[in-house]
Amino acid sequence: MQWVGASSELLGPLAAALAKHVLAAPNINADDTPIKVLAPGTGKTKKGRLWTYVRDGRGWGSTDPPAVWYRYSSSWHGKYPQQHLAGFEGKLQVDAYAGFEPLFVPSKPGVAARILEIACWAHVRRKWFDLYEAHASPLAREALDRIGQLYKIETAIRGQSAAKRRAARQQYAVPLLAALHAWMIEQSASVDQGSTFATAFNYAFNNWDALQRYADDGHLEIDNNIAERSVRGAGVGRKNYLFFGSDTGGDRAAIIYSLIETCKLNHIDPQRYLHYVLERIADHPINRIEELLPWNLVDQLRQPAQVTHALAA
Repeated sequence: MQWVGASSELLGPLAAALAKHVLAAPNINADDTPIKVLAPGTGKTKKGRLWTYVRDGRGWGSTDPPAVWYRYSSSWHGKYPQQHLAGFEGKLQVDAYAGFEPLFVPSKPGVAARILEIACWAHVRRKWFDLYEAHASPLAREALDRIGQLYKIETAIRGQSAAKRRAARQQYAVPLLAALHAWMIEQSASVDQGSTFATAFNYAFNNWDALQRYADDGHLEIDNNIAERSVRGAGVGRKNYLFFGSDTGGDRAAIIYSLIETCKLNHIDPQRYLHYVLERIADHPINRIEELLPWNLVDQLRQPAQVTHALAA
């Protein structure tokens, strides 16, 4: 597998250029997924992590190219996303993983934090869906229906401008959010505080400020599905190769995944792209590496229209 290592070394500067593009956005989405990694000298595997950071404004009509930046780490420690996002300033949509929390703390009193947390309504909904599946609870059903009303608004405004999305959310979603919060407060008083129902309520209460912030900015999404979709490729790969051979292998995989998943977002055939780039990158000036990013090579790749349409489907 020496060719994999050599290829990833060549492609490393391209992954760095992707990172620069992703982190320049005013808002990004982030997620992570576990990955098995061979532990040296033990004959066993340990659990590493692939982190994904996504820039994708297509929901509000942005013409900026969408992109994914992967990073590998040898554990799930919060220091890793803090390192990855040390140069980012803006809004970050994530789940409620505690490792992200230091990013949302101001550097000193009276100064806004450089990163504002945006929470994920899909995570709230998932807890109520599991409760309904397990108990057919009318309480869970009503929670799902109320959250579903918020999603109906999102379906109606998808693809509209950020200004129109914000206006629609202010008119329609904000009253629904207020009513949902009041209903949750009322209903939570009647459930056992040690129950799974209380856990579902408390998850929403503990993240409420971050959950409603999407309504104030049409550039944001209601949930973190953008990032969750970006880790599916790693999930498929995980079933095929079972584990990474080393931490170095994890770093190499992050580089390759960054380019492959970014190609997919831009409806570019990853194999065609990598073949083209690997033939040329060794002789390409490093100070013009951005020229080899996927969206800058659409004309050169001469990809058949039917391939583009299939990837966009």
